[in-house]
Amino acid sequence: MRPEFYPGNRLTLLNSGAEYFPALLAAIASAEEQIWLETYIFAKDPVGDSVAKALADAAARGVQVRLLVDGFGARNFRDDFAELLARAGVLTLEYRPEFGGGLKRHRLRRLHRKLAVIDGHTAFVGGINIVDDNNAPPELRPRFDYAVRVEGEVIAAISTAMRRMWEIVAWANLKQRYRLHHIARPDCPPVGNQRAAFLIRDNIRHRNDIANAYLEGIRQAQHEILIASAYFLPGFRFRHALHAAAQRGVKITVLLQGRSDHPLLLYATRALYGSLLDEGMRIFEYHKSFLHAKAAVIDDQWATVGSSNIDPFSLLLAKEGNLLVADRAFAAALKNSLAQAMADGAMELRQQDWQRAGLGARLLHWVCYGAVRLLVGIAGYGPKHWQADVRQDNT
Repeated sequence: MRPEFYPGNRLTLLNSGAEYFPALLAAIASAEEQIWLETYIFAKDPVGDSVAKALADAAARGVQVRLLVDGFGARNFRDDFAELLARAGVLTLEYRPEFGGGLKRHRLRRLHRKLAVIDGHTAFVGGINIVDDNNAPPELRPRFDYAVRVEGEVIAAISTAMRRMWEIVAWANLKQRYRLHHIARPDCPPVGNQRAAFLIRDNIRHRNDIANAYLEGIRQAQHEILIASAYFLPGFRFRHALHAAAQRGVKITVLLQGRSDHPLLLYATRALYGSLLDEGMRIFEYHKSFLHAKAAVIDDQWATVGSSNIDPFSLLLAKEGNLLVADRAFAAALKNSLAQAMADGAMELRQQDWQRAGLGARLLHWVCYGAVRLLVGIAGYGPKHWQADVRQDNT
């Protein structure tokens, strides 16, 4: 489906947990009626404890609080927080709870969204989990990521998506039809003048919405494309769109991980470096800490921030949520932040550097690339999906 833009919004870019969590906690503390929160990870650390306490305090003062976590990313949630939150009156659900070990087909199909809506007038969209930025090995601290504080009309779309996900998970967990009839859709009057759309990826009507938005932006690009993606394994159509943009003279820069929590994905991504560099694209690896951002800016007027990586796990398997923005001021803020990150903590990989990589290293990269394809195949997406990962969606 094509993005539905709402014109009356005020958007604030938040850089990493240092800016996001104070804003989120302040919004929760001021809540009077409803709090909706979705997250992939809910860690037992100082941030997780603070958010859990804030949610419990809100429920205790009569706010209706709903928390949805992923059953794999937050697999310790029941032991760490469920009893505390239940006593306070917080309603919690788990998406695809994990029981037992082993590689199961559904294990790669996760709730990867990071969303919050408070009282229908403040929302947060981004890539930041409920986890302390410093909850990582020393060489990966602190995480570098983004969220957006949203006020205005587009919150109606975010709220609707969160309500729908809650209903689906409640139905799956309780094995009975479930509808939130008694909860009114928030009235979201215009606040500012920034245009924004909310995009989701699911396995029904919106399988390709985020990917198609990227493709449309890339195909219309005239001057510059800047992409930051923690995990970057674009399929054929995405790579073809980037190639076509490079051929017509568009400057393309990608900011990728130099330090990773998933070496398999890091090495698999490097299998693509040769072809990307051959086409004139610039590649920067972020070594200062752990890059977890998923963001892009095109022609200083198109921007996106969200949970979706440019890889098959996000674009084919997971539930994702991205904010799409058509606003020069927001695009400039995001571009400047990414440029600063590249200047302070990234290293550009040049063609001559890559050509010096040994045969053993290149073989390792392609072995890892093949392993990722195998994992996607196990999840039920074979080569035809991998190669044509973003089919046209006319619904």
